[in-house]
Amino acid sequence: MTAPSELRPRGPVSPELLRSVFRRHAAGVAVITARGEGPAGFTATSLTSVAAEPPLISFGVGTASFSWGVIARTEHVGVHILGEHQSELAARFATRGSDRFGPSTRWRGGPQGVPVLDGVLAWMVGRVVSRIPAGDHHLVIAEVVEGDSSGPGRPLVHHQGRFGGLRD
Repeated sequence: MTAPSELRPRGPVSPELLRSVFRRHAAGVAVITARGEGPAGFTATSLTSVAAEPPLISFGVGTASFSWGVIARTEHVGVHILGEHQSELAARFATRGSDRFGPSTRWRGGPQGVPVLDGVLAWMVGRVVSRIPAGDHHLVIAEVVEGDSSGPGRPLVHHQGRFGGLRD
């Protein structure tokens, strides 16, 4: 058994340690979208349900990203739960400089002008109620105002730096 004194941190935790720990944490995969001068979006594994009454969700977005520039000014965001068949879509929205809304991405204008991706397991539109600075990110909290959970399939997950499906 390890003595309690051996479990105490020995200095500041590095970003590499945090990334290493969270690579072991399987997470659902979502794409967040918003409308600025054009559509913007990014892949997120930080999506959480915050409250049922009112229906609140949260996600983190890097402040150095192009998407943050749009989300910092928008009133509404789209949140899309990806299916295991959509790993290419997840990778496209995770890759800096990619043509995220190019011809290979099926989408349409949705409620409040938010881009809504086709073929996802579920989607929601949320009204941004708070943007909280958090290190090199912002935590965004949104109240869900509309959505659809009728898409078929199983969820896409992110684990050990890769996208994949659930195993039975």
